[in-house]
Amino acid sequence: MPFEPDENSLAELSGRVGGVEKALLDFHRRSAHRESVIDDLSAENRLLRDGARRDLLKPVVADLIRLYDGLTEASTRTSDRMFASFADDVVLALDRCGIEVVPAEPGEPFEPGRHTVAAVRPGTGPEQHNTVAAPLAAGFRDVETGRMRRLAAAAFYRFDPAPEA
Repeated sequence: MPFEPDENSLAELSGRVGGVEKALLDFHRRSAHRESVIDDLSAENRLLRDGARRDLLKPVVADLIRLYDGLTEASTRTSDRMFASFADDVVLALDRCGIEVVPAEPGEPFEPGRHTVAAVRPGTGPEQHNTVAAPLAAGFRDVETGRMRRLAAAAFYRFDPAPEA
């Protein structure tokens, strides 16, 4: 004998199917929210871990920068290629720490946020005004953040045209 559903049983079945459908939609909505929370926490964890790594390396980087300065100064003073070679090795170590060397090049224009004026020299023409006369110390930039850890120090030309009589 086949089952003959009446109108009440069909309405009850339809209500139950609708309830299951609503429960599934709520479950998917909550799941999507949980996934977004997990993604946010993961990104925050990554930022905190990177910040902790940077904080841990700060004293090492500071010492490497001082070592680089001493080696480049000794290389310039003595013209000994061995000191320059050691300075190159320090650059590689700084690179592994996420720090890049940003030198000041003679003739390049002054850039605030990248250069600091350590000395001023008289320029011979307007084309020299506010350009690097002589690099004095390299700058260092955090590769990840793009922020300068130390500005490149240089002597800059300053051209003052003679006042007309």
